[in-house]
Amino acid sequence: MAARETGEGRREPLARPGIYLGRMLVFLILVGFLAFILFKQITPAFLANPGLNGLILGVLLIAVVIAFGQVVRLFRETTYVNAVASGAQAKRPPALLAPLAPMIAARAAGSTLPGTEGYLDTIAARLDEGREILRYIAGILILLGLLGTFWGLIDTLSAVGGVIKGMRGGGDAGVMFDELKSGLAVPLSGIGLAFSASLFGLASSLITGFLELQAGQAHARFHNELQDWLMSGAAAAEASGPAVATGAGAQDLKEAVDRLTAMVAEGGSSRAATLAMTNLAEGIQGLVQHMRAEQQMIRDWVEAQANRERELKQVLDRLGRERV
Repeated sequence: MAARETGEGRREPLARPGIYLGRMLVFLILVGFLAFILFKQITPAFLANPGLNGLILGVLLIAVVIAFGQVVRLFRETTYVNAVASGAQAKRPPALLAPLAPMIAARAAGSTLPGTEGYLDTIAARLDEGREILRYIAGILILLGLLGTFWGLIDTLSAVGGVIKGMRGGGDAGVMFDELKSGLAVPLSGIGLAFSASLFGLASSLITGFLELQAGQAHARFHNELQDWLMSGAAAAEASGPAVATGAGAQDLKEAVDRLTAMVAEGGSSRAATLAMTNLAEGIQGLVQHMRAEQQMIRDWVEAQANRERELKQVLDRLGRERV
């Protein structure tokens, strides 16, 4: 992944999700413009059942706020990662990236910690879980539209039944037909408006679906760029990690051995030889301590990875149960 460069010359590994917010705003503006053009046709349909239609529009407004919130939240995450990558003083990591904070700091230093992929899977699961409410709302909007349709049909059929019962029998057929026609005028004229709830429900579901799509694309781009950046240093870390970790102690040990060898070859004084032996012993001791510290760090990483895998398994099991 090619890093982006800001106007100040800093290289940013993650792009901000402004383009997706722009798409969502343009889409809502187009929807509002269409509603303005069809205002005269929409108003009677809305007034046919203002309570239910108002509820549908209220749920749509909640979906819009949630969708924008799912995209806006990524600004905090991208700002934090870009700040750490540029070496700037970063604030407290956002809640979403809190488990990845050590990995992000290590990657900024040029290495990749073990277990990064497991943490990235957890981040992906959290992002997907945040969009579940939008999918649920889209289904709710369709069900509310169907509820309005059945409600309107029931009222219409009840009115038709009342008209038929109120007809007088034994009269002229022509008169009875005229009475039936005039009696059914009101129920039949409202049967078209009975489907207004379905119109509002399906349209609101369409809007919610598009917003959820944009939020999903923003989440996918954020996760992919974060994964590419974190894992781009894995090969370098595998190749040079141990050498870098033990380089300081090994260099000190080599210098001590070289000094002792030169001292013996030149036949130096016993005091100088003793000093060289002391430096050699200190170098060996420092190298051993460094290797022990590395072993402890590796054990900590393995334990942390095992814990994260257990947490990820619990999250996936919970998601699977919820979907079932």
